[in-house]
Amino acid sequence: VRHFYLRRDIQLDALLAFRSQLNKQLADREVKLSVNDFVIKACALALQQVPDANAVWAGDRVLKMKASDVAVAVAIEGGLFTPVLQDSEIKTLSSLSAEMKDLATRARNRKLAPHEYQGGSFAISNLGMMGIDNFDAVINPPHGAILAVGAGKKKPVVDDNGDLSVATVMSVTLSVDHRVIDGALGAELLNAIVQNLENPMAMLA
Repeated sequence: VRHFYLRRDIQLDALLAFRSQLNKQLADREVKLSVNDFVIKACALALQQVPDANAVWAGDRVLKMKASDVAVAVAIEGGLFTPVLQDSEIKTLSSLSAEMKDLATRARNRKLAPHEYQGGSFAISNLGMMGIDNFDAVINPPHGAILAVGAGKKKPVVDDNGDLSVATVMSVTLSVDHRVIDGALGAELLNAIVQNLENPMAMLA
């Protein structure tokens, strides 16, 4: 696969504050949203916002998808599974969170059915919880792209007014199959993902 890579830094402070607020409200339902849940939702919505990037390589042609079926890499002993969250764009954050926890648990116990880890057009690999700052993920064919997610860390940033402050910054890298998505389209997709994560309240609109 002819990979190319696109990288962006994402300021997470608005998302972290919003996540904390939601988790307080969801505590009675025993729901605890993770940053990864927001990443899944942001990618699912971005694939709808940039529909030409919601595509796979079908042997000799590009096949465009309608739903945002997002695969998420889950490490298991001796390898990994990529269970797929179907129709992620229409699911709530809490339902995505519950489904992801269930799929991850059954992946580690090797109890996933084949249809639960096959398909999808896009994948996410998050090594941030393992302390990795950034990395390049390998595309899982026939997906058009995969997003590698690093750890959120406090860093100095310069705002639009030129003032220096401290923000929680997460580095992401989009690995892209050039047969499916060219550079400009990949940049548009990654920009949509960044906008969704930096403006998390809009994802619920």
